Amino acid sequence: MKAKFDTIYRDVVKQLNEQLPAHLTYHDTAHTLYVLEKAIDIAKKEKVKENELELVKVAALYHDIGFVKSQKDHEKVGCAIAQQQLNEYGFNEAEIETICGMIRATKIPQQPKNHLEAILADADLEYLGTKHFDTVSEYLYLELKHYNPELTRSEWNAIQVDFMENHEYHTKFCKHYKTFRKEKHLIELKKIMK
Repeated sequence: MKAKFDTIYRDVVKQLNEQLPAHLTYHDTAHTLYVLEKAIDIAKKEKVKENELELVKVAALYHDIGFVKSQKDHEKVGCAIAQQQLNEYGFNEAEIETICGMIRATKIPQQPKNHLEAILADADLEYLGTKHFDTVSEYLYLELKHYNPELTRSEWNAIQVDFMENHEYHTKFCKHYKTFRKEKHLIELKKIMK
């Protein structure tokens, strides 16, 4: 019998809280819970079926769990963790592969191959087109500075501009409701850089 989502949620959040390195100011438990909330929201707007919504929710919970072991290839590491744990939770191979596909779809540059993968990819970077952009990008800057103490704010702004110019949302909902604000943030960043 398959475990209830509440059980998986409790176990994964506990694992993240206990095992994520303290220097992860962006890829922390709060980020995972934000992505979960946005994935549910986008999935509902995109009218996914109830059984698919469950898989989206589980994938959102696991999408950055690889960081408990490694920053490098964390999506691949996360898939391995998810495969083992979801097996124990009673998910079948097809469901686990669907979930792993969504986790892999969050890898930068994002290349989702289906609708569910597009939903999680968009949920992961939804903040780019929101009022939280400045706060969240600051958390990411601090995290990257841990790995590269020499990273200056102007270098970071250049990285962000390049990233945002090459990023696009994949779902109808995010294309319609998030792109405009993302473009505004991009313009503001370019002004700062002049």
